Amino acid sequence: MKRSKVNDILREGAGFIRSFGYVLPPFADWSPAEMKARREEIDGIVVARLGWDITDYGVGDFANKGLFLFTVRNGDAAALKEGRGMLYAEKIMISRRDQISPMHRHAVKAEDIINRGGGSLCIKLYASAPDGSIDYEAPVSVPTDGVPRRFDAGGILRLSPGESVTLMPGIWHEFWGEGTDVLIGEVSTVNDDLTDNIFAEPIDRFSTIEEDEEPYRLLVSDYPTWLAS
Repeated sequence: MKRSKVNDILREGAGFIRSFGYVLPPFADWSPAEMKARREEIDGIVVARLGWDITDYGVGDFANKGLFLFTVRNGDAAALKEGRGMLYAEKIMISRRDQISPMHRHAVKAEDIINRGGGSLCIKLYASAPDGSIDYEAPVSVPTDGVPRRFDAGGILRLSPGESVTLMPGIWHEFWGEGTDVLIGEVSTVNDDLTDNIFAEPIDRFSTIEEDEEPYRLLVSDYPTWLAS
């Protein structure tokens, strides 16, 4: 993706989030220069990979296959083994109308996906086969706001604003906005986007950025390069 495109998406997305009354933490407004100047005091942000995240999954067609994310908080994966500490994460996301977030599952993360406003959030669901691949025949059951719902393989769950679904590890899912763009909340166990996204097709979780202008805000994928210690 070109940096200029990323910058435009960031500005538009931030406005969309604000339109629902959701207020991001102060560091969301920090420029790259300010983040560099404060590097010694923001290790908690950098290590936990908090902040902006724009992806087209390496496909180069953000309008049809992509996702806008901001990680608000994130714990330590090592704490999961101990069973105590900061074991949770939170994101706010935007799924544009008919924009696919491709089929994937998580090996560790359980997540609540919440429609925070906008259109309907559509989620296609599959169970995992014993080897972890997609089971194209088995039905799948998921709790929606505490009430179990059962779907045939490949069934589509539609969440209206205010509704949510809990997806346990191993549940294959892809999602998109229907009718209009959707603001999505995610509350989960510790999030590890570097290792805990298993996609059904060979795509990349993070986009390669073509630097055609200066960044408006840094993405979490920029941190290793722009904020190296």
